[in-house]
Amino acid sequence: MTGKMQLGTFLHARRSQLHPEAAGMPTYGERRRVPGLRREELALLAGVSASYYTRLEQGQSLSASAEVLDAIAGALRLDESERRHLHDLARADRRRPRDRRPAPERVTEAASQLLDVLADVPAIVLGRRTDVLAWNRLGHALFAGHLDFDAPKTPSGRPNMARLVFLDSHTRELYADWPSKARAVVGNLRLVAGRHPDDAALYALIGELSSKSTEFAAGWADHRVKACAVAAYEMRHPLVGTLTVMQQTLTSGPGPAVVVATTEPGSPSRSALTLLGQAIDDSERSPFPAPY
Repeated sequence: MTGKMQLGTFLHARRSQLHPEAAGMPTYGERRRVPGLRREELALLAGVSASYYTRLEQGQSLSASAEVLDAIAGALRLDESERRHLHDLARADRRRPRDRRPAPERVTEAASQLLDVLADVPAIVLGRRTDVLAWNRLGHALFAGHLDFDAPKTPSGRPNMARLVFLDSHTRELYADWPSKARAVVGNLRLVAGRHPDDAALYALIGELSSKSTEFAAGWADHRVKACAVAAYEMRHPLVGTLTVMQQTLTSGPGPAVVVATTEPGSPSRSALTLLGQAIDDSERSPFPAPY
């Protein structure tokens, strides 16, 4: 899909999701064929002509200035992440070169050092497509203890967190509010797709998930975007029971992100995390692997 088409599809989806009342547009009790705003109504709110906005939504123009895009974002009530995504889509067809293959993702020295010092905190290093590039012992035990610890060392066999969330029964059961986690994953992939419109491997992953998961397909069609910076999740771990973690994504430039899971000091969740660490130590000392 071209940048023009992606921009138009995003605008149409968000316009159809915005009710006139929420946008401050009077309806005078009229019966409407669609629940969202009409094109001419959104154009009026954004201060642009209806014909110009129609061309944008139909993929016939990518010449919108930053000021016009901001005006449309304001009319659509977009948050900061959604606003940046709108600008990314508008720039998509202007980027060059198109045939350059993305460089293989690797664990940077900075990420490796951070992973090393976070021995007592669950941490994983994720590439932009949510491939697991590395994890520490506690991160592996918390997020994917049912998988081989050395799996990220082989590029072809690396676990992918988006794939695990939607297609792996263990990961689905790990989150008490799985739909919330699923929405976050889809929303984050939307943001990444807007920034990297020519990443064939990313779109192959999206295609796979869309074909194998009806939940992912429905979420992708919704065109919601979400920056997964900080979020609290209740997890139901098979070894230590229920705990609430704060998942935080630490990024530095275009390299991989480090995702850490922290718990409130003195809380039962902190105790559960400590217990998980002890279980790892016991299993490593035992000549027989602990059941998971």
